[in-house]
Amino acid sequence: MSTGDLHKPLLDSLSTAIILVDGELRLRHMNPAAEALLAVSCERTLGEPLTQFFFESSETPGQLRSAAEQANHYTKRHAEWQLLTGGQITVDYTVTPFGEASGLVIEIQPIDRLLRISREEMLTSSQETTRNLVRGMAHEIKNPLGGIRGAAQLLARELPGSDLQEYTGVIIDEADRLRNLVDRMLGPNQLPQRQWLNIHEVLERVATIIKAESSGSVTLTGDYDPSIPDLNADKEQLIQALLNIARNAMQALLESGTEAPDIRLVTRIQRRYTIGRHHHPLVCRIDIVDNGPGIPQDILKNIFYPMISGRADGTGLGLTISQHLIHQHQGLIECDSEPGQTRFSLYLPMEAQHAEV
Repeated sequence: MSTGDLHKPLLDSLSTAIILVDGELRLRHMNPAAEALLAVSCERTLGEPLTQFFFESSETPGQLRSAAEQANHYTKRHAEWQLLTGGQITVDYTVTPFGEASGLVIEIQPIDRLLRISREEMLTSSQETTRNLVRGMAHEIKNPLGGIRGAAQLLARELPGSDLQEYTGVIIDEADRLRNLVDRMLGPNQLPQRQWLNIHEVLERVATIIKAESSGSVTLTGDYDPSIPDLNADKEQLIQALLNIARNAMQALLESGTEAPDIRLVTRIQRRYTIGRHHHPLVCRIDIVDNGPGIPQDILKNIFYPMISGRADGTGLGLTISQHLIHQHQGLIECDSEPGQTRFSLYLPMEAQHAEV
C-alpha cells in the first residue's frame, strides 16, 4: 500500500476539500468534500488531468508543475475557478509537495459564502446610510412644501377670478405630488403584520395583476415547489415587494420590444442558507426571471439605491421599497442580469427564529 493510500481514510474524514495529484497533474485522490465542491466523482475521474475539473488561467498548470518539480509550496487567495460542470467558485487554495513522486496536495477553501456575507454587510450599511440621508432631506423638503401649499390656499381665497385660481391649483397639486414622492422615498414605515400564508397565492396575485396591466401581452409562467410550507409574513408587503420587481420586468420587456416576452416565477427551498450573519435551516427562494434586454452593468451594482433607474421615466423607488420590505422580513434580494435574462432572487427565512453563525 502506498503512502497516498495510507492517507486516504484521513483525508476522507476532513471537511476541507483536498485533491492529490501526481507530477503530471493527474488525479490520484479527491476526498468527499472536494467531490461536493467540484461536482465530480473521484472514482470516475481517477487518473484524469486536473484541468478537466476547473479552469483558473492558462498559467495555472505551469505554476503547479513548477511547484511539483521544485518542491515549492504556495498559496493563492481569491482565485476564480470556472468549473467545467458549468459553475463558478471563488477559493483560497494552498499547494504543497507530497511524496517522492513529485505529487501535490491541493487544499481548497471556498470563500464565496464569506465574500457574499461581506458584500451584504457593506451593501446594507451603505443603504442604511443613504436611507438616513434621505430621511434628513425629506424632513427639510416637507416643511417648506407645507408652507408653500398653505400659502397657495390662502392666496386662492384672495384672488378674484377663477382663471387666476387655476394657477394656485397647479401650485397645490405639485406640492402634493412632491410630498407623495418624498413619502415614497422614505418607504413604508409600518412593521410587518405577520400571518401564515401560502407564498404561491401571493405569486398568483402578482401574476394576475401583471397580466391585466400588460393586457396579456407578457406570458407569465409559474414553476412552483408544492412542498414549501406556509410562511409567517405580511401578505400585503410581500405582494408589494414582488409586484414592484415583476412590474419593472414587464415594463422593460414591453419598452424593449422583446420577442415573446416572458416572466417566470419560480419557488424553491434552500437548506442551510446564511443571510447576513444569521444561519437559517430552511429558506424560501423566489426567483423572478425575465427574458428582456438586461440591466446595464453600470446601473446593476447600484440598482437598489433610491432614484436609480434604467428607464427614462422611472422614479427609481420600486426596488428600494422592495428591498426594504424584504429586509423587514429578515430576508435578502439579489440580482443577476445579462442580455436575454434578468433574475431577481428573494430569500425569506422559513422559521421565526434564527441562529448566529
